[in-house]
Amino acid sequence: MTAMTTLRSRIFAWAGRLYLARTRKKGFDLSRMSFLPESVLMPLRRDGLDPVPDLAAVREREPISKLPVPIAANVWLVTGYDEAKAVLGKADAFSSDFTNLIGKAGAGAEQNPGGLGFSDPPVHTRLRRLLTPEFTMRRLNRLTPRIHDIVEERLAAMEKAGSNGDPVDLVAAFALPIPSLVICELLGVPYEDRDDFERLSAARFDLFSGANASFGAISESLTYFREVVKKQRANPGDGLLGMIVREHGDSVTDEELAGLADGVLTGGFETTASMLALGALVLLQDPEHFAALKDGDEAVDRYVEELLRYLTVVQVAFPRFAREDMEIAGVQISAGDVVLCSLSGADRDGKLGPDMEQFDPHRAKVPSHLAFGYGIHRCVGAELARMELRAAYPALVRRFPAMRLAVPPEELEFRKLSIVYGLDSLPVRLDA
Repeated sequence: MTAMTTLRSRIFAWAGRLYLARTRKKGFDLSRMSFLPESVLMPLRRDGLDPVPDLAAVREREPISKLPVPIAANVWLVTGYDEAKAVLGKADAFSSDFTNLIGKAGAGAEQNPGGLGFSDPPVHTRLRRLLTPEFTMRRLNRLTPRIHDIVEERLAAMEKAGSNGDPVDLVAAFALPIPSLVICELLGVPYEDRDDFERLSAARFDLFSGANASFGAISESLTYFREVVKKQRANPGDGLLGMIVREHGDSVTDEELAGLADGVLTGGFETTASMLALGALVLLQDPEHFAALKDGDEAVDRYVEELLRYLTVVQVAFPRFAREDMEIAGVQISAGDVVLCSLSGADRDGKLGPDMEQFDPHRAKVPSHLAFGYGIHRCVGAELARMELRAAYPALVRRFPAMRLAVPPEELEFRKLSIVYGLDSLPVRLDA
């Protein structure tokens, strides 16, 4: 969902990787997080589906606040909606390039994922022009029948698994396979690689595995996609990679293609899977919302947009590095400072309307949320993500109108300190 962005490599790897680049020679392991104060980790914490109250308190007090991170540069946390849009929209004033994190020849440079998320114009502009035509509604519409088929296949598998009354894990049986199979379809790679897709994508967002695990997942993923690209060069298929090869030939390198494919995997799998699981949980907790999607298609769009805003599963946008001195909302930001935008905080800002801490698909005005980011780095696959969500939610509630949680809500295990928020599992019973 967010969708097709590039990797959002975890822990304040976005602030912390800058620190990592400077301390790695001393044997520092980013997985040992005790050096980071709680105020730094707070934007990644939640209370169930909601950001912790401290995030709202910070937003009300200081929509742009300085974080006490032990690195030379200032690190700013942006929690206000208008302020986040101002930062995300200033592509000329901020850099997102990967080398800001590890140095131009720093440790980890060989794991540079390429792609859109960690590149600046003119490289970003050229790469986005390669991808954008493949994500127009005209091109994406060719995937519509296959998306519906994938959803129905997963529902049938769930029905079989739960036929004896046993609980079914909605994460493993529904939320993970759908975006994984859709990405396989989009890229034109073998379905049998789905398990690797899931493993490599998830490894980047789990803070507790440590920085080396994240770099390893990046490296392994890029190695895999280099082989895929090599095969597509020899025999271009009907998927996204094959189309780019046919239309652009040698003007795009194998490394660039591998980076783009890796970004599609990372941005489009974990985020959409988390949305499917968490959105299903929202529906299960309120019979009125559940019934609204079961009884009519006209409610689907409003529900999907409000779920995207309310959940904002990508909690923090990739870091911005100030190119110059500037002032935003009265705060002086200096060249070299790191700026992190809390998307989950911004999407709960009262400036968007009343009761933004609540899920309400019946709002008089549907807010323009930042769940897909904003500016030149806005998720290129946003419409594909919406297509998957619009297909999956109504089909789920219609197939299983009596579906309910199989455990008390307080027993559900949510991710801790994850850039992409989600559930480890969601046990449900399908019958009455």
